[in-house]
Amino acid sequence: MDEREIESLSARELHDRAVRYAVRHGDFGFLWDLLKVIPAAEAASGKADETTNDLTRVSALLSDAMAAGEGHLGDALRPVYVEYLSKHPDA
Repeated sequence: MDEREIESLSARELHDRAVRYAVRHGDFGFLWDLLKVIPAAEAASGKADETTNDLTRVSALLSDAMAAGEGHLGDALRPVYVEYLSKHPDA
């Protein structure tokens, strides 16, 4: 996929492709980076109250990572997914 095609995907599709590719290829660096940006994305998407909880609970972050392609959170994380998928066109 080229970047134009990647940009046209929904937040859910971006999330699913990026996370699936990272898991399949053992790219724990990307998954960790995703976990680190979720609290800021939640704050940007209007869920500031969840940010504090997420910073102290890794299990909450892991749960968030698996669902981070939906709604306002998915939209806030679009740039993360687009950048990652642009580096891995076979994803």
